[in-house]
Amino acid sequence: MSDDTLAVLAAQEERLVFRRFDNETALELGAHLLAAARSRALPVTVSVRRGGQRLFHASLPGTSSDNDAWIDRKSRVVDRYGHSSFLVGERFRAKGTTFEADSRLDPDLYAAHGGVFPVIVDGVGPVGTVGVSGLPQADDHAFVVEQLETFLATLS
Repeated sequence: MSDDTLAVLAAQEERLVFRRFDNETALELGAHLLAAARSRALPVTVSVRRGGQRLFHASLPGTSSDNDAWIDRKSRVVDRYGHSSFLVGERFRAKGTTFEADSRLDPDLYAAHGGVFPVIVDGVGPVGTVGVSGLPQADDHAFVVEQLETFLATLS
C-alpha cells in the first residue's frame, strides 16, 4: 500500500462532510444509495447509522445475513477509529501487518475491510456511519464514496 493511497483515502474524509445530519438526511442518503445500487443490480446491503441508532437498512437480492454481520463489524471499526473501515485496514497493511493480527480487537466484532465510511459533520466530527456490504472491499468503499459525492452535491 502506498502513501499516495493512504493520502487519497484520508482526503476523501476531509472532503465528504455534511453541514448537518438528522434522521431525514439519513433516510434520504440511504434511499440514494439503495437507488444507485438497484440501478446497477448490485447485490449489497445498505446501512446508515447515527450514534448507536440504525436509521436506514436495506438488503438487495443476492445478499444474506452475512452482509448484515459485515456491516456491523465494519461499522464498529469506524465508530472506534473515526475513519473509514478501508482506511483503517490499509493503515495496518501499510505497516506490514493486518488489523486482525495487531488491533487487539475481536475479529468476530470488528472488521477493517472496505465499505463503511464515517458520517462527518462540519465542526462536529464523526456522528455515524454509512456503508454497504456485498462487493469486494475496494468496490464497496468506492461505491460509498461515489454515492456520498453525488448525494452531498445535491445538498449544496
